[in-house]
Amino acid sequence: MLNCYVTTLDSLATPILLIPQKQAADWLAKQTEFTKNWLFTTNNLRWDPGTILLLPNSDGKIGRVLCCIADERDFWSVGSLPLSLPPGVYRFEQTADELRFSLAWGLGAYQFTRYKASTKTLAQLFLPDAAMAAHILNIVESTYWVRDLINTPTDDMGPSELAHEAVLLAKDYGAKVTQLVGPELLKNNYASIYTVGRASDDPPRLVELRWGSKSNPKLTLVGKGVCFDTGGLDLKPASGMALMKKDMAGAAHVLGLARMIMHAKLPVHLRVLVPIVENAVAGNAYRPGDVIKSRKGLTIEVGNTDAEGRVILADALAEAVSDKPDLLIDMATLTGAARVALGTELAAIFTNRDELAEKLLRHAEEELDPMWRLPLFKPYRELLNSSIADISNASSEAYGGAITAAVFLKEFVPEEIPWIHFDMMAWNLRGRPGRPAGGEANALRAVFAYLKGRFVPH
Repeated sequence: MLNCYVTTLDSLATPILLIPQKQAADWLAKQTEFTKNWLFTTNNLRWDPGTILLLPNSDGKIGRVLCCIADERDFWSVGSLPLSLPPGVYRFEQTADELRFSLAWGLGAYQFTRYKASTKTLAQLFLPDAAMAAHILNIVESTYWVRDLINTPTDDMGPSELAHEAVLLAKDYGAKVTQLVGPELLKNNYASIYTVGRASDDPPRLVELRWGSKSNPKLTLVGKGVCFDTGGLDLKPASGMALMKKDMAGAAHVLGLARMIMHAKLPVHLRVLVPIVENAVAGNAYRPGDVIKSRKGLTIEVGNTDAEGRVILADALAEAVSDKPDLLIDMATLTGAARVALGTELAAIFTNRDELAEKLLRHAEEELDPMWRLPLFKPYRELLNSSIADISNASSEAYGGAITAAVFLKEFVPEEIPWIHFDMMAWNLRGRPGRPAGGEANALRAVFAYLKGRFVPH
């Protein structure tokens, strides 16, 4: 049980009243003169979203908490409460969507404490419904894990450590896990993964996890696991490497999503493929101009060693489609171009099925877990032409980089396979209620909501 929640009460919980801005005047008109004086004369209250005020009871203790929200769907405004309220147990007094407000509470309580202990005692929220509590804890615990994986520096989250996390996950849920490490990748025709990661002293690997009955629909997840990206011989500047511990966030996302799926016992045959490397610099590092023969058989000219994510995903996707999944999802911190196009808070999605995009975007809106569709624009395929190989990993133009990267990946996914590609930041540059600065699980709640709606019988 996360220490920001309780499911049983030893005494009464302090009520929290959520007041939408448009309803504030009507609510205030019904209050006593004492309350009005306390709000405005004593505390100079302003009805701004996120404003918190403690109302005393007759004993001078906290009798009630007021929290102003923009509207009935503004559940992020409560994300600051666990760290702002005095220690104690609280409950939501009235809300049309207790589940999502309770979820925001937990997401806002996150603290990364691996290297620095917290000095803050969290306020706790009472979850009165067992089924709702189970759902909330699944999402919040999985999100915490994803954030922890991303926030952990590479020295403690290199290829071997990240693979070990996948092994522990499989053990927790009775899944089958296998690994191909170092030269085993070459022996099994994963030259793209091996080549990108061979310069590191922590060998490259491909981790595969399987769970669920083979009679269920096939769901396959693929995540980019670049534990650190120097750029390779096309070296990044120091500023470009500052956040490169997060370049394994795609892997963290699909592992976190797998945890949600297995914990909820969704009726799917789940397969997770995670290519894990460090894009390092050494005498045996792969070079610009090298040609790699991919698992699919297509040859890839290395136009830029800093476009390594798509190269390792090429082999993983080629394997992912081999058993013809009913749905294939890949997740990656793939391009800076996606951030230029959409900013850091919107995950870019690409898909070869319009209906998938429509449903995902609807769930993103409902969950306040934003994403935006970008096109798989076929004419840009010619920008990846190579004079000596089947395809280049780098576009011949500087524009549309997120699209050309997605078009590159599309070469390894047959049209008959329903496919979604996510290109995300996975990092909050600024802290906001419910979304602290640092590693973040972009679009994960929306994807899980979609999968639950698709695969769970109603």
